[in-house]
Amino acid sequence: MAQIRKMDCQVEIKSSAEQFFDAFKNNMQLMPKLASQIIKDVKLVQGDDWQSVGSVRLWTYTLGGETENASEQLEAIDNESKMLTFKLVGGQMMNAYKSLKFFLKVTPKDEGSLVDWSMEYEKQNDNIPEPVAYKDILATWFKSVDANLSKA
Repeated sequence: MAQIRKMDCQVEIKSSAEQFFDAFKNNMQLMPKLASQIIKDVKLVQGDDWQSVGSVRLWTYTLGGETENASEQLEAIDNESKMLTFKLVGGQMMNAYKSLKFFLKVTPKDEGSLVDWSMEYEKQNDNIPEPVAYKDILATWFKSVDANLSKA
């Protein structure tokens, strides 16, 4: 029987929740500039614009010195709670995982914000490792975007 698992990543940032959420909601095309050590390229491959539900983006990123690709679809936007939901629809990760869904939520704090990224996934089989390497690059990605937003 299939088992949906969950992994969480939480990062404290200096940027405001509004600023960070806006970067991920409205400016995904800037990610290769904001997080160049991780994100090498991103292209809109389906949909009329970058921020509409149903739009699909093709990401090229570096993981452990190797270049990988992933296609993700924007499933939901909750502006009030500053939350985005994505579903993986293609790429190397699909060889290991039957399904992957990502939830990005940004919460204001006294100074800065808290970024929560949850990943729900189902492995292709029990021999597949937990996606810890992806959790690690997410933390690096968030910190890089935050550093660039803080400069602006």
